[in-house]
Amino acid sequence: MKYTEEHEWLRSEGDVVLVGITEHAAEQLGDVVFVELPEVGTTIAKGDDVVVIESVKAASDILAPLDGEIVEVNDALAETPSLVNEDATGKAWFFKMKVSNPADMDAMLDEAAYKAFIA
Repeated sequence: MKYTEEHEWLRSEGDVVLVGITEHAAEQLGDVVFVELPEVGTTIAKGDDVVVIESVKAASDILAPLDGEIVEVNDALAETPSLVNEDATGKAWFFKMKVSNPADMDAMLDEAAYKAFIA
């Protein structure tokens, strides 16, 4: 897994990348009550607002970690947004994307660097 300083995680699965938020981010948000996912087929650029997540504390935008195209979304989150709190780095992935330049992931934080970042 790779991580961003915006508390997103990325996991490669073949030619697609799963994107979600870290357990640290989920804890900071508190109880998640709503998740708005992007449309499949949407072309995104790094830094674009892609997902809206609302919790009892705040509403937040999840940013695109890389350039690419949304190829699948996790519809389970629309029905059960609390999955983000229950399994942030597993069942609660937000979307899968086909990345324009997979080598861009090399510059992201690994687990040790992310843990140091949030310490």
